[in-house]
Amino acid sequence: MSDIVFLSFSCGYGYPRFPDHKHLPIGHYRGLSRMHVFRGIRSAAILTAAAQFVTASASAADQASQLDGAQLSALWVVPFAGLLLSIAIMPLAAPRVWHHHYGKIAAGWALAFIVPSVLNVGLSPTLHELFHTIILEYVPFLVLLFALFTVAGGVLIKGNLHGSPSLNTGILGVGTLLASIAGTTGAAMLLIRPIIRANDNRQHNAHVIVFFIFLVANIGGALTPLGDPPLFLGFLKGVSFFWPTFNLLAPMALVVLIVLAVFYVLDWYMFHIDENYPPKPDPTPDSRLRIEGWANVVLLGVILLSVLLSGVWKPGIKVTLNHIDIELQNVVRDILLLLIAWTSWTITKHETRDGNGFSWGPIVEVAKLFAGIFITIIPAIAILKAGVSGALAPVVRLVMDAQGQPVNAMYFWLTGGLSSFLDNAPTYLVFFNIAGGNAEQLMGPLSTTLLAISAGAVFMGANTYIGNAPNFMVKAIAEERGIKMPSFFGYMLWSSAILIPCFLLVTWVFF
Repeated sequence: MSDIVFLSFSCGYGYPRFPDHKHLPIGHYRGLSRMHVFRGIRSAAILTAAAQFVTASASAADQASQLDGAQLSALWVVPFAGLLLSIAIMPLAAPRVWHHHYGKIAAGWALAFIVPSVLNVGLSPTLHELFHTIILEYVPFLVLLFALFTVAGGVLIKGNLHGSPSLNTGILGVGTLLASIAGTTGAAMLLIRPIIRANDNRQHNAHVIVFFIFLVANIGGALTPLGDPPLFLGFLKGVSFFWPTFNLLAPMALVVLIVLAVFYVLDWYMFHIDENYPPKPDPTPDSRLRIEGWANVVLLGVILLSVLLSGVWKPGIKVTLNHIDIELQNVVRDILLLLIAWTSWTITKHETRDGNGFSWGPIVEVAKLFAGIFITIIPAIAILKAGVSGALAPVVRLVMDAQGQPVNAMYFWLTGGLSSFLDNAPTYLVFFNIAGGNAEQLMGPLSTTLLAISAGAVFMGANTYIGNAPNFMVKAIAEERGIKMPSFFGYMLWSSAILIPCFLLVTWVFF
């Protein structure tokens, strides 16, 4: 039931907007809570009834029905590709339409799969696949993001230091490490305002934000399933919690050390150029640093332990619904994460969240878009599981040699290339399934292949503003504070000049 209630929450019910469609300040939500609770209960009732209908309908079959990927044409991938292209293009080409209607657009692409599937494949297989995807993948994925988002939003760093090259490099280094614990979104939202304040009296400071996106909002999330959504999806598929820690540490360290060294030299150069300009008034003079919301720092550690618990505690207890095994440790993990988020919300002062510019807008957007992504990716994964017998055989052959062995360099660059322009979480899933989708094999004899997929998805989300969710959020906050950020293609010039050579080196060393 807790999962169903959270679904109703995540669908975005009850989040009012001003006429200019900006979300209300956090303090306004308390006064509207009764209306929101009513809507949430109504939504939960609808979703509960739908879940019961799904269970009853699909349980009528003697065995679980599944889509046969070998029988599906490439047209079944169109809704998935269409949704990803909408996410990549529409915020730039039609921002007003996208801002007002992204939920409807995602729902439309989801229906573009569901309706033909019911008509052509049947109601029972379609409902089974939807139920499987929502319960075992979408809900745990969203619960983790929700908990990290809520808890990280309750930690406020106050005060200011002088943005010297050494200080900036230190902040980027700390943020890079923090990203694997608080998630790239949490770490980025926690540190973006302090690093802006530290450099707001400098003439040249856009490069600081560019490197912040490279490291804190992307590459730093490589070491745990908490760090970046693709790795958590791998965790849900059976990849052990510490597999990224031990296997991605070396390539991540190589890239991070090079990028930090380049940043220090570049920032030192820019810092001394600024000395030739008339002094710029400092809107935020230096003052002692202090942190509000220490309890949320502790809660971040509890989130880490909760996810780790579900990976090491295997009681062997499960409930089977609709031919789907729901394991006890995963239910306990999701309940704990929701309790942690509730605790954070209850104990954190609204003034602290206001200081972070906290609103529910980003998590509501993630909930709606990823609902569409998880639904539309169902036929794509089924086809990929069919391998060379499926309609996507040309894609499968790109990452295999003549003997059928994986070409790991191609896995790295194809996963990374698509993650640069589409969302890196579903891209990870696509190539995870092309590689067989068996976590035990991928952590064993195919560990280099899983390394290539994981590194490509996490690292190359930094190549564009649209490769990973925090990128645009960081850009928007910086521009709001008066920093003139590079254009979409201007940013790609930065990433091409700095990151692509690093990724070529990673390919040569590891793949």
